[in-house]
Amino acid sequence: MKYIISTLGCKVNQYETQAMESMLREDGHEPASPGELADAVIVNTCAVTAESGRKSRQLLRRLRDENPGAVLAVCGCYSQLSPEEAREIGCRVIFGAADRADFVRAVEKAVVEGTEETSIDRPFQRRSYEKLPAGALAGRTRAMLKVQDGCVNFCSYCIIPYTRGRLRSLPLEDAVAETERLRDLGFRELVLTGIEVAAYGVDLPGKPDLGDLIDAVAAVSGPMRLRLGSLEPTLITEDFCRKAARSGKLCRHFHLSLQSGCDRILKAMNRKYDTARYYESVERLRRWFPGCAITTDLITGFPGETEEDQAQTLAFIQKCAFADMHIFPYSRRPGTPADAMPGQCTNAVKAARAHEAQTLAARMHLRFLEESVGQTLPVLFESGEEGSLGHSDTYLLVKVPDTGLQGQLLPVRITGIDGEKAIGEVRNSEIGIRN
Repeated sequence: MKYIISTLGCKVNQYETQAMESMLREDGHEPASPGELADAVIVNTCAVTAESGRKSRQLLRRLRDENPGAVLAVCGCYSQLSPEEAREIGCRVIFGAADRADFVRAVEKAVVEGTEETSIDRPFQRRSYEKLPAGALAGRTRAMLKVQDGCVNFCSYCIIPYTRGRLRSLPLEDAVAETERLRDLGFRELVLTGIEVAAYGVDLPGKPDLGDLIDAVAAVSGPMRLRLGSLEPTLITEDFCRKAARSGKLCRHFHLSLQSGCDRILKAMNRKYDTARYYESVERLRRWFPGCAITTDLITGFPGETEEDQAQTLAFIQKCAFADMHIFPYSRRPGTPADAMPGQCTNAVKAARAHEAQTLAARMHLRFLEESVGQTLPVLFESGEEGSLGHSDTYLLVKVPDTGLQGQLLPVRITGIDGEKAIGEVRNSEIGIRN
């Protein structure tokens, strides 16, 4: 069977897609070559915003039209919420945000036997963690390990708790075993990710937390360095930082979700912190991990947001001095409390406020790049033909003139910047990471 598999959305979706592709390859199937008609078209969808749903539908239609006769199969958050829309588009295999192994089997059966299958569960009845094979994001350099699923934060703008269900964690011993397997395969960086990774362990016996997970994984990770996915600011306590810092393997890059720099809007969003608590987390991370890069997400034009609220947000993000930001105009999502809130901003207002924030974010990012000049940073090289490209522990994209460095973790002195990249020169031999 020749297949095409595409992903929309977050890193967890990326992880689950590579797991499904691993299953397909293990069963002897191959990806279709460019221009070759596929027997199966698989799309792992996103529904975090209404725009995400639109993009999911658009991609399904395009791939359907480009591969007439192929089995069109869909899974993920969009199909969890809207299986009937997926059926109208022509999907013959429709699953939600669970049961990836059964989904792969259903696709195979549909290609061979011409069957159709729809399997949409009730997310809040999910009790067990779905174990999937971990694997690579970039060749044999960086791997991802999903350690947690589900979310019960119920932010007023977000549909994800209704698609992913309750909190579920990968048992500590399984995380350790997967880390050992990835280490032995030769990966040099392991990204620990999840829908709400900060809530890791709340459902497990003994309630190990994310700091305990980092401890356990670091003890067996060998030459791999560790990187964390998106974190809630309330996770950042003295105890967490102490555990996270002591291995010496954790990358100095922390993505702390913000969404607004105005306390009134944070409350309307049903976020579980205010700006004072958020800034406390920023300062704590910078104390424990000197020189760390802190990045964030921001939503502009939330219902009821005023120009004064926007001004407070701009002042707060400048105070935090983020290394980089992901900025999104608020997108209404039917089924969420925010969709029914009064004071909905116009698209023009949302876009203008996003542009204001993005302009400030660009200045802070440039400052982050400029401050890196003269520093020597550990860089894991991933690719490159004319020179080599890689990421520092602070997630700075770095280019050096040397070739053939893929998979090596090397100290690089940053000598300048070129657009979004830092330019540098390799200093010495490969960096050893404490075993």
